[in-house]
Amino acid sequence: MEIFRVPLEIGNPVNQRTETVEALVDTGAVFSMAPSSLSQTLGIEPVRRDSFRTARGESIEYPTGWASFSTGGQSGQARVVFGPEGQFLLGVTTLADLLLKVDLIEQRLVPVKTPRL
Repeated sequence: MEIFRVPLEIGNPVNQRTETVEALVDTGAVFSMAPSSLSQTLGIEPVRRDSFRTARGESIEYPTGWASFSTGGQSGQARVVFGPEGQFLLGVTTLADLLLKVDLIEQRLVPVKTPRL
């Protein structure tokens, strides 16, 4: 489910190169997605290829890797899927890793003060 857009800093946790993009907060997406070209720009090496089901029900394979993320005053690392050009999604696993939740009314990200185990 598409919600709203936020500024998102994506980086290479090894060489510290980063880029700030506008990402769609998508609570229907499990993982975050960035264009394959960004993996090359930042020098993030994909670690594997995985199959994913799209919102339209199609099965497609993309490379994945590990990236650093920063948004809403929180930073951390999470898996990123390298997909089509122009596609920047902030998925639920990255939100969980950054200890952020979605405020639907204010259309913003809010830090989770006491996360559940």
